Amino acid sequence: MKNIIITGASSGIGRELALELAKENQVIGSYFHSEQEAKELQKIETIEMRKVDLRNSEEIETFVKQVAEEYQKIDVLINNAGISQIKLFTEITNEDWQEMLATNLSSVFYLTRDVAKWMVAEKNGCIINLSSIWGQTGGSCEVHYSIVKAGIDGLTKALAKELGPSNIRVNSIAPGIIETRMNQNLSEQEKEEIRMEIPLERIGYPQDITKCVKWLMEDQYTTGQIIGINGGWYI
Repeated sequence: MKNIIITGASSGIGRELALELAKENQVIGSYFHSEQEAKELQKIETIEMRKVDLRNSEEIETFVKQVAEEYQKIDVLINNAGISQIKLFTEITNEDWQEMLATNLSSVFYLTRDVAKWMVAEKNGCIINLSSIWGQTGGSCEVHYSIVKAGIDGLTKALAKELGPSNIRVNSIAPGIIETRMNQNLSEQEKEEIRMEIPLERIGYPQDITKCVKWLMEDQYTTGQIIGINGGWYI
């Protein structure tokens, strides 16, 4: 049984990950807004949910220390939490940019740094970051989102080189469009237009991401990779 931290575990991809991985592992999930969903997950014996503001480096440090001391080790870190926003570049405010940077990139930096200290001591670990297809191709009207997701991919590659000698693997999964709350702003017509652009002619599901996560947790020779799960939308 592995001890797995999943950020943003109360909804969307994070929730699917928590439910699936908790079947054979201990999951420690973070949440911030989705209190009711977190309480539902908390009912499962092998899932523990903790409220953490991932924009706050001190809260992250306390969270990681408490988990490491309580469970003795952290085997897997899945950086899943994030926000999105569709906005013209010229209309993105300083506040929009700072919120995007803090929630989607700085949080990954702080959390990974704090967890890596414990993994290095154990000479073992697996870090999986959820980035995005837009980190690879760029997304119109999602410039700030694209920037931070590209930053996650850069962190992944650099850290894989640095932590490899400590037997710690670091990879990113870059989903295409996935059927979650994050994409609820899209109309059915817009979804259909996207489907027509995807070679497999369907939008992805959280389960598609979960399968890749489970493989990355077990595989011992894959690191520093950005794995696109997008139905062929970007080849």
